[in-house]
Amino acid sequence: MAGEPQADCLFCKIVAGEIPATIVRETDTTVAFRDINPQAPTHVLVIPRVHYADAASLVAGDPAAAVDVLREAAEVAAQEKVDGTGYRVVFNTGPGAGQTVFHAHAHVLGGRDLQRLV
Repeated sequence: MAGEPQADCLFCKIVAGEIPATIVRETDTTVAFRDINPQAPTHVLVIPRVHYADAASLVAGDPAAAVDVLREAAEVAAQEKVDGTGYRVVFNTGPGAGQTVFHAHAHVLGGRDLQRLV
């Protein structure tokens, strides 16, 4: 069921502490951790603690959680000191867009020139 932890979800397991991750920030509603395959010097994933398959279902099912993810993306950028030089927040929605883990998440990318597509 949407919003509930999924036993087969990698990110739900990270939220539960069952799988280790390099966590950089946590709130009551979000977890932010370093991507294991970084595409930029700063590449942090921000996820809601609640499970929704993608950004579209997150915003439809729990708009407040979607806002929390975006708020935390900005906090991560500030913490990582890329807020002054520029950063990108990306939500991949669906396999055709490159989504490989079907738990809504934002990529926070920075620390290099991002004027070309990632």
